[in-house]
Amino acid sequence: MYFDKFHDECGIFGIYSPYKVDTFSLIQFGLFALQHRGQEACGFSVLRDGFIISHKSDGLVLDFFRKISNSECYYGNAVIGHTRYSTEGGQSKKNIQPFFGEDSYGKSIISIVHNGNLVNATNIRKKLESKGINFISEYSDSEVILRLIQKYLSESDNSLEKAIQKTTIDIKGAYSVIVLMNNKMAAFRDPNGIRPLCYGMLNESTYIFSSETCGIDSVGGFYVRDVLPGEIIIVDQKKSIQFSLLTEKKNTKKRICSFEYIYFSRPDSLIENVNVYEIREKSGEKLYEQHPVEADVVIGVPDSGVPASIGYSKASGIPFKPILVKNKYIGRSFILPKQEMREKMVNLKLNPILDEIKGKRIVIIDDSIVRGTTSRRLVYILRKAGAKEIHFRSASPPIIGPCYLGVNTPSKKDLISYNHIDKKNIEKILNVDSLEFLSMNNLIDILGSIHYCFGCFTGNYPVQKN
Repeated sequence: MYFDKFHDECGIFGIYSPYKVDTFSLIQFGLFALQHRGQEACGFSVLRDGFIISHKSDGLVLDFFRKISNSECYYGNAVIGHTRYSTEGGQSKKNIQPFFGEDSYGKSIISIVHNGNLVNATNIRKKLESKGINFISEYSDSEVILRLIQKYLSESDNSLEKAIQKTTIDIKGAYSVIVLMNNKMAAFRDPNGIRPLCYGMLNESTYIFSSETCGIDSVGGFYVRDVLPGEIIIVDQKKSIQFSLLTEKKNTKKRICSFEYIYFSRPDSLIENVNVYEIREKSGEKLYEQHPVEADVVIGVPDSGVPASIGYSKASGIPFKPILVKNKYIGRSFILPKQEMREKMVNLKLNPILDEIKGKRIVIIDDSIVRGTTSRRLVYILRKAGAKEIHFRSASPPIIGPCYLGVNTPSKKDLISYNHIDKKNIEKILNVDSLEFLSMNNLIDILGSIHYCFGCFTGNYPVQKN
């Protein structure tokens, strides 16, 4: 487990069909494909015979589904699901999604899943509670979205489109959301499009919504396009699909999270129709162009550092070798209070092939350097194995700011590049012969013409925190 990585966000997935389908298996496949976005907890809500039934718990996706004995109860015509890493609200089971709303008879009439983070949720929640609206979670910005939609549904003749539009006037931040009601499903995205969301089809009448295209692929569907920033898509039992825009907001620009390409997303996904693997490989090529170095071997930190190391190898002619062996069976189950033991976790997760290191000049590439503790420990392992030279390369620019738009990140004081502006100081801390970060200009050049959020690299965010 990496203790100095940006932690994963959340993954959301939904399927709507006018006919009954195997929703139990489909949501299992979809959430498993998105497991990399959150490994703390998961849950789903199924629409069956006009009733919404929810099931959720902590743990990994396959462990969660393995414990469900009455799977036939979760066959219906629609389902939404969520795999979670907590950014707001903590790890209590009360905060596990989906969140659902009930009518006066206790029947679930609406359920939502959300990826992102609101910056004004606390104030909204206080206002709603002052009006007698009750909350289940200890604190969750996702439940704030749900309660707002419920409130506006009752004020808008039960029009889901109008309720969502009114809700997004109130909320501020990053949000990709899927909503399930007893006769329709809606997906919408904030006007900046900070968090990803796309849609596809399983067949001519069955629609799929997913944080990434790998979720659509997992159920045998085909990708249509991304949900546009500020767009609402509604599908219903009449097999129709409706596209509309959120109420116009001033001073908003398309700003997709650049870290989706660097680390969060699966390499086989498309984000905004841009191939994630290709971006990572190009970053390695640019790193060599930026700062060439003579070496014997290029290695990548599994998994997200490997494509960049392959790109570096292609550009430099230095052979790439998978020298760092990853233990694929480590999840997030270790709770280690002492820093010394946390650092030793690196040895348990990554171990080098010693004969390929001794006496060699090595270029090691990781997707990023956050706190620097993992990087320092890896260098120690390589030095101990007899590496002659170690040249560390980061496939992203220096991280100088935390993210409050849907990612659980360290505070500024814990970021090595914020505390050490001079790169030479970081070289000494890591004990490397050279250190290079991908430049902002090269990152922008690689990503192309789409507009991005670079807040963690520049300190400039598309949405300001209250």
